This record gives sequence, C-alpha cells and structure tokens, in this order.
Amino acid sequence: MTWSQWQVPPFISSIFFILGVFTLYWVTFSWLDMWVHRRHIDIADDVINAWYGVIYVLVFIFCMQIPVIGKPISWEFMNFQLIAIIFCAYFLNIHVSLYLFPPIVLVYMVFNESLRYWESWGYAVTLVVFFMAMNWIRVRYHDQRRAWMIYMAVGAPFGGVLWLWMKFKFALSWTTFQQEWLYLIIFELLLYAYVNMLTHDGELKSHLERLASHDTLTHARNFSSYTDTVKFLFKQSTRTGEPLSMIMFDIDHFKHVNDTYGHSAGDAVLREVAETAQEVLTHKDSKLKLYRTGGEEFNILLPGYDLDQTSRIATAVFEAVKQLTVHTRGQAIQVTLSLGVSAMLTADKTPMDFYNRVDQNLYHSKKHGRKQITVG
Repeated sequence: MTWSQWQVPPFISSIFFILGVFTLYWVTFSWLDMWVHRRHIDIADDVINAWYGVIYVLVFIFCMQIPVIGKPISWEFMNFQLIAIIFCAYFLNIHVSLYLFPPIVLVYMVFNESLRYWESWGYAVTLVVFFMAMNWIRVRYHDQRRAWMIYMAVGAPFGGVLWLWMKFKFALSWTTFQQEWLYLIIFELLLYAYVNMLTHDGELKSHLERLASHDTLTHARNFSSYTDTVKFLFKQSTRTGEPLSMIMFDIDHFKHVNDTYGHSAGDAVLREVAETAQEVLTHKDSKLKLYRTGGEEFNILLPGYDLDQTSRIATAVFEAVKQLTVHTRGQAIQVTLSLGVSAMLTADKTPMDFYNRVDQNLYHSKKHGRKQITVG
C-alpha cells in the first residue's frame, strides 16, 4: 500500500476516516474544555461544544470540498459532508435561525461554483429542511427508547432525496446512486452508535467528576474543590491586583441539634442551610459557589468583591437562614449562623494566611454570643 496504490476498499477506509474525524473532534474538544475549566473561565460546556463543533465542521466541509470544486467528481465527498451536518444538527443540537440559512447557502454555493445549477438549488432547500427536521426530532424524541429508529426514519429518506439531486446533476448511474445512498445509511447508523458510546462515557465521567468535587449530602462543592479554587484565585489576585474576599460560616449549636433531634435531623439542617445559602448566592451572582469545608462549616469565595460588597452578601445569607425553619420528624428547628468575613491583603503570602484571618473572624462571632457577623 503506497500513495499511488491504495489496496483498502474505499468503503472500509471511509468508515475509518469518519470515525477518525469525530474521534479527533472529541479529543480536541476535551482538551479545550479542560483548558477552560482549569482557568476557571465561566463558559458552559454546551456553549463550548456548540461553537467549537460549528467551527470544526465548517473547516472540515470546506477543506473536503476545495480539491474538487468545479470538477465532475465534486460529489464524491458528499457523504462525509452530510454526516458532518447530521452531527451538528442532531448530536450537537445546534439551532440556526431561519433567516441565516439563505446567506449560509449562498456563500457555500458561490464557493462551490454551483449557482447556475437548478439541481444545486433543490439540494440546498432539501438540506435546510433536513437540518431543521434533525433539530426537531432531537428535541422531541432523543430521550425516548426508540430514538435511533426515528433518527434513521428521517435520516435515510432525506439522504435518498439528497442523492437523487446529485444523480440528476452529475448524471450518475442508478447503481452509483443506490450504492452511495446505502453507504450514507450505514454511516448514519455508525455515527449514532459511536456518538452515543462517547456520550455515555462523557456522562459517566461528568458524574464521577461531580462526585469528586461535590459534597454528597448538601450538594455544595467540597473541601477538595475549595482548595483548588482558592489556590487559583489567590494566585490570580496576587498577579492582577483584583480583590478577593471570603465568607466563612458555622451553623450555631449544631452539636445540640444532633444530640437532641438525631443525626438525620442534623443532616436535614445541613441540606436546607446549604440550599438556602446557594439560592441567595445564585440570586446575587450566579458565579458564586458554596463550599462545605467541614462538618457544619461552609465557605464562599468572592473574586472581584471588596469588603463592603462581601459584607452585604454575608448579611443576605445571614438573614435568609435566620428566617429558615427546618421541619423534620414533627420537629421545627430554628437555625442561625455565625459568620466571619475578610478580604485578601497584600501581606497574605499563602491562601492559608487569608483563610486563617477569616477563621479568626468566625471564631470571634462564636465567642461573643454567636448569631452575628464579624468583618475585618
């Protein structure tokens, strides 16, 4: 097997080519996603996936078409391009506004030198409808048990119509038409199976990552997550001079709750306090996260917040929890908090210096009667 002699049948090599293209996509997307998260950039995975997917597929389609523009064999890579479009429309679930289709189609037809062919216009309209149909069945049916059957029930007929346009345009034989259509159907099935396998693995990985970074009882982020985040934010604040503040709070008399009402009641208190605090944070700033760093101890990191702004957030959490009544096993338990608040100082050499000062403020609140906030 050399550059001039390729002994592998085209269909077999096409399968490996398609799988290779999408494997490269998942590998590069995973790297990009990891790069974004390591830098604590607030971009949702779905947004990264959608934008990167569009760019990747567009580059792929245009690069495949460049060598055959204006040639009688310009149809030969059509199945690869259709699979890429299905990947965007169904698996990435990328929605394109209707008014954007005409300019996109026009640009591609100019690029492909196909404006003067009526078959190309028919192909373009069919492709737009196909894209929208794939979007629709993805939203409506992808959670159903037989989603793959609906996917194929749409993909196979549309593939046939699209290849029919190419048969007319390039005067292909019926044998070639049937062969290419069959190949497309097989590619669609392989794509569905392959992406579902990768998606399942990705969901499992996400679940394991969440277990590793979140407290299973309260669903707040855990101490390990706090440690990683505070190191990054401390380093960033030291480098840029951006303010960084912290809130630390304890549930008052939590041992008494456990001793009096039982550990299940204590667990209920922890869950509801964490939920209430996170609701306040989400309302104030969706980027703020709650960390459970000890038994009944929680921390909140506030990058970009000065001491006055942080004090207002602390007061909001304090007041919200003060209004909380936890009902468990016929008992009504009132909850209050002791809080310590501080901002990072230039004298802080390590995150632990910062943490210790906040902890001292929390200790001051507890020592002087609890149910209060100490800022300093």
